Amino acid sequence: MITNITNTIDVVSYCRVSSQGQGESGLGLEAQREYIARAAQQNGWNIVGEFVDVVSGKLAIEDRPEGKNALAACKKLKAQLVVAKLDRLSRSVHHIARLMEQTEFKVATMPQAKTFELHLFAALAQQEREFIANRTKEALAALQKRADDGDVQSVEKIARRTDALEKGRTAANRAKGNEVIQERVNSWQESVRDPIDLCIRKGGRTLQQVADCLNGKGITTSRGGNWTSIQVSRVMKNLTLQFPAKDAAL
Repeated sequence: MITNITNTIDVVSYCRVSSQGQGESGLGLEAQREYIARAAQQNGWNIVGEFVDVVSGKLAIEDRPEGKNALAACKKLKAQLVVAKLDRLSRSVHHIARLMEQTEFKVATMPQAKTFELHLFAALAQQEREFIANRTKEALAALQKRADDGDVQSVEKIARRTDALEKGRTAANRAKGNEVIQERVNSWQESVRDPIDLCIRKGGRTLQQVADCLNGKGITTSRGGNWTSIQVSRVMKNLTLQFPAKDAAL
């Protein structure tokens, strides 16, 4: 009787960062590679190639320079595509559904997920992004309302963010400027999502342990400084990241 046979699967690694700055600094890219490497080691995948794109997730993978090459490599090598997280493939349910018809792929953070489950996760992620966009607009509107009602801190916050853009702008353009700033904040927070998640996966069970982990990796805060437990708490809350059940973040 034959036992303990492990079928090795050849995979092509695909990573995507959304800006040239992230591509050059490795912010986000390093975390994606680590996700994939850990999943490959745990699941017996043989990485036979790697492709990296610096491009917006709005484009379908077949329309990205290296994404197209990654798909071609999968076909040539009879390998499956692997990404760190589903949103590295696309933020569109339509794009992911179309890709499912073209090739098999795996997600490092959900290595055992089936096609139906991946499609469901993609739909939920798209819905969550829509919720976040609405919450951002509501938060900006609430901030403006508090300022209009005379709240000093809200007035100062808006002033700090828009002072350089205020001159000669209409109310509509000022609101648009606030949205742009908030989008930059959201973009930066998304760039540290994976590093924070990895620190938790590696055993970080308190806010300070996560802060120490980030500092040890050389990942800085938005202002280029070291992380504190308070900063970690704020970003984790905004990203809805949590410690595993029954672990306390003190």
